[in-house]
Amino acid sequence: MFTHVTLGANDVEASRKFYDAVLGALGHQPGTASELPMPGVWYMTPRGMLGVVKPRDGQAACHANGGTIGSAAASPEAVIAFAEAGIAAGGTAIEDPAGPRSTPFGEMHLAYLRDPSGNKICAVHRPS
Repeated sequence: MFTHVTLGANDVEASRKFYDAVLGALGHQPGTASELPMPGVWYMTPRGMLGVVKPRDGQAACHANGGTIGSAAASPEAVIAFAEAGIAAGGTAIEDPAGPRSTPFGEMHLAYLRDPSGNKICAVHRPS
């Protein structure tokens, strides 16, 4: 559905450490630093990209109130690994503890974190 998502970061290196850890726990490669199209670090998959960048306008980065970026996890264990890696790499656990949740869409395994710049992300495993 999406080609890319970008998140603002005030400290790109702290964010790189965080995203390398949480996305690595989900099986993704470390990010690649780049000055174009914006200074930051980029994570690529065959289906899309995530950029963690300094805002182009030179202002401080801030999180989107009500915004969340969700990443697919291959297993419930990967959701837990995502949460643990994120906390160890400078993130903050938010909402309920990582684990199973009953939702209107069925049971899912979820973990919600804030990155070093306050952006809200999650890992989701939906049992088949």
